[in-house]
This record gives sequence, C-alpha cells and structure tokens, in this order.
Amino acid sequence: MSTETWEKVWDWVKSILIALVLALFVRTFFVQAYKIPSGSMIPTLLVGDHLLVNKIVYGIRIPYSGKRVLYHGRPPRRGEVVVFVYPQNHHMDFIKRVIGLPGDVITIRNKRVYVNGRPLVEPYVQHIDPRIYPLVPECVENPFAVSGTLCRDNFGPVRVPPGHIFVMGDNRDESYDSRFWGFVPLKDVKGKAMIIYFSWDPRTYHIRWSRFGKLIH
Repeated sequence: MSTETWEKVWDWVKSILIALVLALFVRTFFVQAYKIPSGSMIPTLLVGDHLLVNKIVYGIRIPYSGKRVLYHGRPPRRGEVVVFVYPQNHHMDFIKRVIGLPGDVITIRNKRVYVNGRPLVEPYVQHIDPRIYPLVPECVENPFAVSGTLCRDNFGPVRVPPGHIFVMGDNRDESYDSRFWGFVPLKDVKGKAMIIYFSWDPRTYHIRWSRFGKLIH
C-alpha cells in the first residue's frame, strides 16, 4: 500500500475515532437516548417509546460516582419526569415522575396523593384497577417494610429526607415506585426526560408516527 493510501486510511480512521469520542462525551455528560421497556408511565410514555434525556439540567454528573462537577445545575422540580439509578440495583435505570421534594410530607389516601396536606393535581395519572386497598396501620407506621402492594392506595405520611426525592409512575396502579422501595438520592438522578424521537408498538410492530417529536411533560 502506498504512502498516499496509508495517509487517506489514517485520515479516515482519525475522523471515525474523533466522532466516536465526541459521541461518547455527549452521551456521558449531555444527552442520552432511552427506550421505555414497561408500562409504568402510561399514558405519558408508552412501551416502545424512544426518548432523549437532558443529562446536564441537574448538573454534570460523573458516571458511577454520582458527584456533580463544574456545573451543578438545579434540583429536580415536582412534576418532572426523570431518569435515575434504581436504588435497589445500581446497574438499572428507572424513569418516573417527581412527586415529593426534600422535606415534603407525602400521604396517599384512597389513591389520592397529598403533599404537605394538600391534594396534588395530577392530570397525567391513570388508574386501571377499580379496587382500593384499605388503610392498614403498617402502611402508616412503616410502609417501606410492607411487602407486596398492600400500601399501594393508602400510604404514609412519610417525610422525604434531605438530599432525596419521592417518585411515582403515572400508571399509578401498575407502577413499582417509591411507595414500595423508598426514596431516590438526588446524586443518582441522571437527567430529565425531554422528547420522544421514535416510537413503535412492540405488539403490532407498527411505528407510532404521531408520537414523534412529542415533548414530555
């Protein structure tokens, strides 16, 4: 192979390497793509939705350490849909909606959520199970110690500790969330869900064109 050919090949390799490094840098610190695998956020997010997550809005997070450097961003706000490290398995990411902020008192009575004693307006929520699990003392005294779904509809009150948030899925009767495994450390919040860039129905294999470009609220 001639010198000129080698130079062309090397230029091509360098271009690819630079592109890969830039893509990795952007993915690590700024924007990342996620796919929705479950129905816990229906109707806001459907199984098969592909979305982009803003990873810088809450600060530049060092992977695996959770530390914020250079730019610390702002804290999550109530009502935002966030991606975070699942507290019970740090190799998994979950996506839920922020319900409680540090210091908030969260109470659920007959499926209705109260924050600091006031009912939370939740136009994004759906309930698909007409049953209401009754209030039992265990769900007031120590709801996180109760196994199963006993505290699904009647829960707390519990106070969100400093440096943590309380999250729930919009598909309220079919969501495994803070009611069952507790609070999310702020350091483990990866980013805010922004927009759906692709969507397909895994049951019918049809593309959902109407969801393309939909902003996530």
